Amino acid sequence: MKSINILYAFLGGAIVGCSAALLLAPEKGSDVRARICDIVRRKGIKISDAEVDALVAELSRAEE
Repeated sequence: MKSINILYAFLGGAIVGCSAALLLAPEKGSDVRARICDIVRRKGIKISDAEVDALVAELSRAEE
């Protein structure tokens, strides 16, 4: 396996892990969604509140 594939696998796992940690943290859902929006926007990605809600819903379904 190429080392770049290992790096991509690691980064993908880190992103999923961070997302799960944020969603499972003992904070209000609206606070967590606002933090996700802030983090993503600081990275230069344009995302709407509806898209964040859809992402949260998709990640919640994946846990079940």
